[in-house]
Amino acid sequence: MLGAMMIDNRLADDLIDRLDPAHFFEPVHGRVFAAIKSLRQKDLLVTPVTLRPMFEADEGMRALGGPGYLAQLTGSGAGLIGAREFAQQIYDLAMLRTLVSVGRGLVDRALDTSEEVNPRKQIEDAEEELFKVAADGGAETAVKSFGQAATLAVKMAERALNAGGNLSGITTGLDSVNAKLGGMHHSDLMILAGRPGMGKTSLATNIAFNAAWRWNRDMEDGIAPDRSVGSKVAFFSLEMSADQLATRILAEQSKISSEKLRMGHINNQEMSRLVQASMELQNLPLFIDDTAGLSIGALHTRMRRLQRRHNNEIGLVVVDYLQLLSGSGRSSNDNRVQEISEISRGLKTLAKDLNVSVLALSQLSRAVESREDKRPQLSDLRESGSIEQDADIVMFVYREDYYLQMHEPEVPRAGSTADVQEKHDRWTQKYQEVAGLSELIVAKQRHGATGKVTLRFEPEITRFSDYAGPGPGF
Repeated sequence: MLGAMMIDNRLADDLIDRLDPAHFFEPVHGRVFAAIKSLRQKDLLVTPVTLRPMFEADEGMRALGGPGYLAQLTGSGAGLIGAREFAQQIYDLAMLRTLVSVGRGLVDRALDTSEEVNPRKQIEDAEEELFKVAADGGAETAVKSFGQAATLAVKMAERALNAGGNLSGITTGLDSVNAKLGGMHHSDLMILAGRPGMGKTSLATNIAFNAAWRWNRDMEDGIAPDRSVGSKVAFFSLEMSADQLATRILAEQSKISSEKLRMGHINNQEMSRLVQASMELQNLPLFIDDTAGLSIGALHTRMRRLQRRHNNEIGLVVVDYLQLLSGSGRSSNDNRVQEISEISRGLKTLAKDLNVSVLALSQLSRAVESREDKRPQLSDLRESGSIEQDADIVMFVYREDYYLQMHEPEVPRAGSTADVQEKHDRWTQKYQEVAGLSELIVAKQRHGATGKVTLRFEPEITRFSDYAGPGPGF
């Protein structure tokens, strides 16, 4: 095959992206392939003569008789006929050698009990290594003709039309947000950020529930899975436990305060509403993984396992929250910024590899608090600018009533001055205007315009809903 590539450089152009130097069992052949690849990428002619200077001092080549060995490789023209088949054979054998290596490593680690024994961690590591083997060489199959890409684009447009407009991706369950984003699209990484207390987890939980509930409804109505605007959902909760998340969803659906649920301060009527909501949601396709301290690699492994178990029907992955993930360990030893960069790239890779929409929650730096206008900006994304670069959509949750409540002026009492009364009256009027309202600020969007969407937020039942304009008291 190497001889054929030196005889016909068009073959070289066809094959250099299919293989890597590491795929060759004989290191000298790997170096010859690397040299061919290097020259062709610079659009230079590849022949035994042009390669010769690169191997004058090569010890491995000297053992085979020196650079004259390059001419020997071109001695038979038979390689021209089967060059592509030879390339496939080299790749397949390299994969088998890698599998042998992974298998031996797995056996060695399983037999070694000198360190802490953690079988589950070993299984996850082995799955990750096997996935790398499976993913290797995927570039060729990833190439699509324009016709194939156009067909996918038309299908997406048809799906948006069938959904009544405004929705070509997975529904958020909020019409105003769907109108702004067009839904949540496969292979997109979306970042939802905000300061503590703004309702990030509440909004993510609402969106996850709405997508899963819509999937159930569409399946009951006989809509084909590929035409549904709902989705099965995987929720990786690194901060809250599964029962705490379930409590939030049940509180929202039964319209009982989540605080009352936790404290047990509910009456019989509310208890029956809670049981009813629980029974209705038994088959909700929302899968919660509340393992703490997951690494980005372990998240990939668990997500692939979930996809296999659910026939690749999971379309939305929620991660709460990004900063609680850890990196591979290599970058985390250097600094936190590099680790967060690795995590954000890993989440974008997950979205593309598994063709899912990833909604990752993120913290914001304290710089927000030092400004008079507390509305978040892209520069506030904590610890890394790569989050902004990797994300297709960046959204911020902002509630003005939260900050107003924290800065309530002195409450007028008997004998208070007119100035105290007037200041509190102005505050009361302003608070009434914004109470229960939340802004979803779309600061970055690859597919459309930026801007903001006003939502209603009910903190007692942690529920976001569409805002239809001023109501009573506004």
